[in-house]
Amino acid sequence: MTPSIRLLLVDDQRLMRDGLRTILELEPDLEVVGEAENGQAGLDAFEELLPDVVLMDIRMPGMDGVEATRRMVERWLEARVIILTTFDDDEYIFEGLRAGALGYLLKDVSGRELAEAIRKVAAGGALIEPSVARKVLAEFSRLEPAARPLNDGLPDPLSEREIEVLELLGQGLSNKQIAAKLYLAEGTVKNYISNIFNKLGVSDRTQAALRARELGVLR
Repeated sequence: MTPSIRLLLVDDQRLMRDGLRTILELEPDLEVVGEAENGQAGLDAFEELLPDVVLMDIRMPGMDGVEATRRMVERWLEARVIILTTFDDDEYIFEGLRAGALGYLLKDVSGRELAEAIRKVAAGGALIEPSVARKVLAEFSRLEPAARPLNDGLPDPLSEREIEVLELLGQGLSNKQIAAKLYLAEGTVKNYISNIFNKLGVSDRTQAALRARELGVLR
């Protein structure tokens, strides 16, 4: 039998935690092993339980979900955090992604979508759908990029072609669209993106785009 995916729920609303537990425990491969009512309690619970995936609320008393995510990822590199939010939490979403969350879900997501998202993140993926990525990147496109030399601080500099791919990725283009723009095979683009992720030390397209802005690749 495949081991269950162990989950930690961090939310200040008891009703929300109870609802999530009820939905998730209907799935044979998901197991809620702990709950916490704020960020600090979430950190304590993570240290004790070492869950596979954390569902993290943003707005909580005391330590919020952004700070808890930042501390969790810094202390436990294996931590996989999905932020739970509402449409009104955009400003926190961006900070949560910077903090190291692997994605976010809206609290009105269906049970099936929630379960699939958890499985994806537990397997090493990131929960950034194209429409969500474009929304996040559109917000950051309004910010001035930091004035840092290109490739500054990168042990392995990006090649000219990788920079071209990264710029298009940062605009929200899919692999297929990037391939068409640069007259490359889609598989070649996928390889470039994998190399870019490794060089930037990121795990998904949105985090890569954020690093690209910091490096001045995106204008």
